[in-house]
Amino acid sequence: MEANQKQTIYDIAKAAGVSASTVGAALNGSWKSRRISKNTVNRIVEIAEEVGYTVNLQARALRSAKTGLFGMILPQHDNRFFSSIGQCFSNETRTRQALPVIVSTRRDRDQEVQAVRGLIDYSVDALMLVGTSNPDELGEICREANLPHVFVDQPCEGAPSVVSDNKEGARKLTYALLDQCEKNAVRDIMFLGGNAALHATDLRIQGFREALLQHDQIAMDEQIVACGYGRAPTRDALAKLYQSRKGLPSALFINSIGCFEGALEFLTGLPAEEVDACSIGCFDYDPFGSLLRHPIPMVRQRADELVRRAYQHLDENDTEPRMTLIEPELILPRVINAL
Repeated sequence: MEANQKQTIYDIAKAAGVSASTVGAALNGSWKSRRISKNTVNRIVEIAEEVGYTVNLQARALRSAKTGLFGMILPQHDNRFFSSIGQCFSNETRTRQALPVIVSTRRDRDQEVQAVRGLIDYSVDALMLVGTSNPDELGEICREANLPHVFVDQPCEGAPSVVSDNKEGARKLTYALLDQCEKNAVRDIMFLGGNAALHATDLRIQGFREALLQHDQIAMDEQIVACGYGRAPTRDALAKLYQSRKGLPSALFINSIGCFEGALEFLTGLPAEEVDACSIGCFDYDPFGSLLRHPIPMVRQRADELVRRAYQHLDENDTEPRMTLIEPELILPRVINAL
């Protein structure tokens, strides 16, 4: 390694035979909480000084010194809800004269861990973790690095979390769909989309079941098709459902805007009168839904309030592992009956 070339944290990691996150911990002063040996830290510091990394070492050794960087990881950008979360986070961060850093991880465990460790290496002042697949593991990494953090959408047992009231939102949407159904067809309603292993979908299914109980109905397992959040899997699941039933159910509770798009791909191939006979609702929101000829009640999650309350936890240095619920909005269509 030549000292006259600008070196990065990854060059130092390679020379020391350790990970980049270990180098970051050694240089930002959090190595004790991560149980890194003093010998390893001394070796990293020695290499950093040899290659002229002294200025960065001095800046990052003071963990209390702010970098002005605030990090966020979220599953994806091409989703209206998550893109709204990202935009609200960006706006809120800039009002604090700070710079937002947003990383998409597609709910992949390895990408999430890599992103969190990478943002720690860059010494972000705080981190919001949105819709993660392994919140407990990520929370532990943040605690080891003494990094202020808060979870949004998917809660963590060991950190403050801000999530939509998914159960109540699902109850309201189910009630709206049942009101559009004939009384003798109330039982003929399906829940389509999402991952039942995730917090949000699990609670939405609970809300769906509870709403049916209020109508003296029991949701059977076959009424719930948790086929994932993807457009294509939802389209294919609805096609299979249609084929097995030889028609559409009286009502469809569609879980997320991505699933809604997949369902539309299939529904647009059916006769209009057949689609009109099915009440359709979506637990997610897109303003273009109000322009559809078929009335679609939608649940809008309040991205601005989720981010605002998450920042409130960070501002108050709150580390208590509690969950804050934000009630979503039920957006009813202007036209109740299909044209």
